[in-house]
Amino acid sequence: MYKTLLLEKEERVATLTLNRPDAMNSMNEVMMKELADCLESIKNDNSIQVLLLKGEGRAFSAGGDIKAMIDTESPFHMEDVMVELGRIAKTLYSLPQITIASVHGAAAGLGLSIVLGCDIVIAEENSKLAMNFIGIGLVPDGGGHFFLKERIGIPKAKQLIWEGEIFKGVEAKAIGLVDVIASDGLGWATARSYAQRLLESPLAAMIATKEILHASQIKELEWMLEKEAVKQTAMRQTADHLEGINAFVEKRKSEFRGE
Repeated sequence: MYKTLLLEKEERVATLTLNRPDAMNSMNEVMMKELADCLESIKNDNSIQVLLLKGEGRAFSAGGDIKAMIDTESPFHMEDVMVELGRIAKTLYSLPQITIASVHGAAAGLGLSIVLGCDIVIAEENSKLAMNFIGIGLVPDGGGHFFLKERIGIPKAKQLIWEGEIFKGVEAKAIGLVDVIASDGLGWATARSYAQRLLESPLAAMIATKEILHASQIKELEWMLEKEAVKQTAMRQTADHLEGINAFVEKRKSEFRGE
């Protein structure tokens, strides 16, 4: 059904797997649209009460596909991308299911935005989490500003975005990005066990609480998504962004000029 995703359903649990393992599940335009479509289909599935998200291969997701951004033969249409990212973030936040992200390997950039959009984040001890858009002269997207603000507050969110630091799972938990730590190699088993405990809980009441708390924040999320779309499109035109992606591809240190 999907080229870049796997969706499985068992009892009241759905498992959504990002499935571009050769690219560390980095997100191209196809994956972004498929992910938005898939989440919207889950939102309308009353048989599902828990959604697990994970990545195939050695990472959750390395973020946006930088190689696709600089592919001159198939240009990266930023305006279209931002529409899909808005759909992903808004749908993920408003899902009438309890969402669990299972993180192993890297969850970077857009990958981390999606992780933080989930209700529960489970990460392996030595997984690597980074909101590292700054490294290529961009701002967080996919609701990254909103989800960080919800998790750790504005002052810490600014510092984390500006510094682009990489946190191991245990460090991420210490600052509030992660809820549960699992031993390396046991992240998925831990997530499955957590889902099973939820199935034995009064899930209807839990989902109702989520709806009450999230409903009041939807307008703010929509506003931030609009701002991200405008600012990210502008940042794509900057000299710093061009330098950042060229330095990434050439595996050298960036020389930014604030332009």
